[in-house]
Amino acid sequence: MAINYPNLLSRVLVAVVAVPAVLLISYHGGILFFLFVSLISCFALNEFYAMAALKGASVQRALGIVAVIMLNASFFLKQLISALFGGQSLLLSIDTVQIFFIVLALFFICVLTVELFRNKGSVLTNAGATILGVVYIGAFLSTLIGIRELFGSEFPLRLVRESLNGINGLADDSARGIAYDWGGVMVIAILASIWICDTAAYFGGLATGKHKLFVRVSPNKTWEGSAWGFFGAVGTMIVAQRFYLPYLHLHQALIIGGVVGVFGQIGDLVESLFKRDAGVKDSSNMIPGHGGVFDRFDSLIFVSPILYLYLRYFALS
Repeated sequence: MAINYPNLLSRVLVAVVAVPAVLLISYHGGILFFLFVSLISCFALNEFYAMAALKGASVQRALGIVAVIMLNASFFLKQLISALFGGQSLLLSIDTVQIFFIVLALFFICVLTVELFRNKGSVLTNAGATILGVVYIGAFLSTLIGIRELFGSEFPLRLVRESLNGINGLADDSARGIAYDWGGVMVIAILASIWICDTAAYFGGLATGKHKLFVRVSPNKTWEGSAWGFFGAVGTMIVAQRFYLPYLHLHQALIIGGVVGVFGQIGDLVESLFKRDAGVKDSSNMIPGHGGVFDRFDSLIFVSPILYLYLRYFALS
């Protein structure tokens, strides 16, 4: 029996144009990557707020967008300081995570203070939706910049030398250049594992799916499709570790692939739950064949903070 793949042509055409651009920006890093993540964060947040409005929330949209940009900037602050004041500035001693939580705390205070004077419907609904959008989308996705910048000035250079057959005479500047390139490859590997997970789950589910995964939230997803997606994500990270990420051990690649394969799919289900609650099929129609920005990056939003914590405090510690 023939299998119908809805929107396949538009999906492929968008991928042909968008994927190379995303991969190039991810590999280059720097200000381009910061601007890219900030842009998709703002678009996704705007779509989330549009769904919240359908449930009667009067969100503080402008404040939310400013907060998202500031959260993204907290992970890129050291690069900005280095560019403006040079590599010897005392400001480089600022802890990224501390700045992140300071921005988040100030945002909470601002939202609740503004609600004192707005008098627009339910305070709990308005403040709750405003804050949830920034934390769930802005704070979570900003950690993708954190992952990219883990391979900057603070990357342990011993991993570079150990990975390159023990070359001890490698200059620090050269080692840092190699490490930063590895950061681009790491982000690309994460994106590839998410895309392959999504694709394997989609086609595998259509071809072999029989047992429904979560009918209340997403009636078309199956356990078989989910299994295809999980093994696709893990397999992608194994290939990436073997050929492109020499500083990772096999068990670390398995953990990263497992996080993507499990929590990436949970992220997709969570976004489906929001859409079902709001009564919409897609978060928007911005990307032909893919829905909205929120639809396209829902898995990445969910896995980014987990992978940031794992890489920072375990794999690269």
